[in-house]
Amino acid sequence: MRRQERQLVVFSLGNEEYGVDILQVQEIKRFSSITRVPNAPAFVEGVINLRGNVIPVIDLHKRFELGSFVESEDSRIVIVTVQDLTLGIMVDSVSEVITLPEEAIAPPPPLVAGIDASFIHGIGKLEDRLLILLNMDRILGLEEVATAKEIGAGYVEGAAQ
Repeated sequence: MRRQERQLVVFSLGNEEYGVDILQVQEIKRFSSITRVPNAPAFVEGVINLRGNVIPVIDLHKRFELGSFVESEDSRIVIVTVQDLTLGIMVDSVSEVITLPEEAIAPPPPLVAGIDASFIHGIGKLEDRLLILLNMDRILGLEEVATAKEIGAGYVEGAAQ
């Protein structure tokens, strides 16, 4: 019987390492200019144009209340699919893609690195490292997904006029 394994894209926010299921990642792009959107939730940094598609960009530092994002040469925008919505997440750096056996994933404690446990799928144990495995479907609630869709759609309509 073959072990169940999970492939993860590993990135950092501050001093912590996070993982997101590779099946949700469309691409990883260099940090580029983000157009701010008025009246967006505080953690929505703005939108980017990705090959003609307007993509909302989320600042995970703000979403997880981890302080301010500081752009650097290593900063990336990870393009992910969450609840039928394509969005970008701002990260400090992307380090690798790993394969992690299911038995190396522990359930999340109530609070990890100041992040609500509902955002976390589990804690991955990899040699001497711990990875916070994000539950991308919980990063945005239903109302926030609707808002993000409106932001992208409204921006497309505004640009078309």
